[in-house]
Amino acid sequence: MPLSRGIFECPVARTPKIAYSNLRANSRPRLTSGLPWRWTTSSERWRSTGLRANEARYFKNKYDHDFTTEPASKAKKTIDYIHKILKEERDIVIASPPLEATAFEVDGIRWSYVFYESGLSINVLYSIEPGKRAVGFKLSDGMEIPVELADRFKFARQKSKLAGTIRGSYFVIKNEY
Repeated sequence: MPLSRGIFECPVARTPKIAYSNLRANSRPRLTSGLPWRWTTSSERWRSTGLRANEARYFKNKYDHDFTTEPASKAKKTIDYIHKILKEERDIVIASPPLEATAFEVDGIRWSYVFYESGLSINVLYSIEPGKRAVGFKLSDGMEIPVELADRFKFARQKSKLAGTIRGSYFVIKNEY
């Protein structure tokens, strides 16, 4: 919501703990705890809330799981885990600072997410039993492909009612983590 030119108030981003469980097809995520934050200019931050809402709707519909995130300062272990996989598997270091992260297990799959200030979202899907293991990248609507990913991956487009046009790519994890 614009408060004045260049200043936005977002009831979702940068909150201590966010639950996105009450989503409908055309709804925005609702704040369930924490205080709203304000920032200047960064429209990517505002757009990345759509990515979080999109993920929340997916997990609620498919697994009946409430998708919650924590500030990066409280989710260091999750962020370090994802950064370790990126570094060891593909020698990738993300320049943008992380905003929020989450980690949980649903139906024998360990999921880890980091949402970055630039509007990038990285997730790790890791089956407890040998099977599916991959790293996924999603870019918020209108975001340029980060330099560290531009030469290495091709991004496909996907429409989302909550996030606009999402571009995504992935790679398969080869090692054990």
